Amino acid sequence: MAGKNIKAIVVGAGIGGLTAAATLRKVGLDVEVYERARELKPAGGALSFMTNAVLALRTLGIDLRMEEHAEILEELHFLTTKGKVIRTLHFKELCDRLGAPSFGVSRTLLQQLLLKEIDDCPLVLGAAATGYEQDSDGVVVRFQDGREARGDLLIGADGFNSAIRAQVAGPEEPRETGYLCWVATPDFTHPRVPKQYGAHYWGRGKRFGIANIGAGQVYWWGTKNMPVEQARDWRGGKEEILAAYAGWAPEVVAAVEATPIEAISAFPARDRPFLEQWGDGPVTLLGDAAHPMMTSLGQGACMAVEDAVVLAHHLRDAVAAGDDPRRGLRAYEAARKPRTRKIVEGAHALSGLEQTEQALRILGRDLFFRFAPASVLDKTNSEYLDFTLEVRS
Repeated sequence: MAGKNIKAIVVGAGIGGLTAAATLRKVGLDVEVYERARELKPAGGALSFMTNAVLALRTLGIDLRMEEHAEILEELHFLTTKGKVIRTLHFKELCDRLGAPSFGVSRTLLQQLLLKEIDDCPLVLGAAATGYEQDSDGVVVRFQDGREARGDLLIGADGFNSAIRAQVAGPEEPRETGYLCWVATPDFTHPRVPKQYGAHYWGRGKRFGIANIGAGQVYWWGTKNMPVEQARDWRGGKEEILAAYAGWAPEVVAAVEATPIEAISAFPARDRPFLEQWGDGPVTLLGDAAHPMMTSLGQGACMAVEDAVVLAHHLRDAVAAGDDPRRGLRAYEAARKPRTRKIVEGAHALSGLEQTEQALRILGRDLFFRFAPASVLDKTNSEYLDFTLEVRS
């Protein structure tokens, strides 16, 4: 490949795919992005854009200027269903020590910031990938409508139901956990939800979260245990959601009441067992395509951002050393697996504890969280919120 720019095909224009496009272009690769959706509509919901994601992007000189657009997350309250404090995590001191804040941001805003960052990068919509073929010149991606795209490298960033992963890993079943998630980002104000407010309310087999994401909007999410089959195809109404949180803290009930049912998305809580092989030859995976995880640690989008950054560093180093860029893909995978495995399994375990209906486990959960030494929680949070670039040859 000497004498020509390396071309990467990125399949998927979610947070991971757009970040990959930005980081790979930053290190000098030619990039084309292909997305199955026919238009990039405003993305629903919101997410945590934590310190580790900010620090990762900085290693490539990328600054999304989040502080100008999103709310800084300085505290996270863990509360009972009635709103009584179990524990408050104070992030400001830790984030200051690490060197960057954490944010609560709508997916729509983050999508807009990343689209601005990729600038004139080719982005093809209505292109649903079905698979790929490798040859001596690289890789050809096939699409549902008969189109093909050729590149030197293929990055599968096409989410939970990734077509690229399906070819890499073969048939798989998701790890379904037996609860449903509702999410919404309504216009909503309440005296108990001030600026920068973030809280998780823990019940029995149910949880609720609220985050003030600014501009008069909140992000709320709720969970409820139910049979896997019912969670896969929930067709209930707002009355069921309100019934789930009847008697909870007034801001919880008010947030649901203020949200039109058509603005509430529902999906089953699920992840996948950790995948040991992310690719071969000129192909690799990134983000949810590589390591879908439960939402309990708020690190799904952040891990995709970290993936994209580490991938770019390894490809830049491989090219600079005159190596086959495929070696850069394998080095990226080796560097990312220990951290992502830890977070996938940690989020899965925490999710089970948070959703438990067993009285003794609930008591133990709440007592531990209430009385655990601050140093223990600080150490754990530091591991999640810090970012260290590991370059492996």
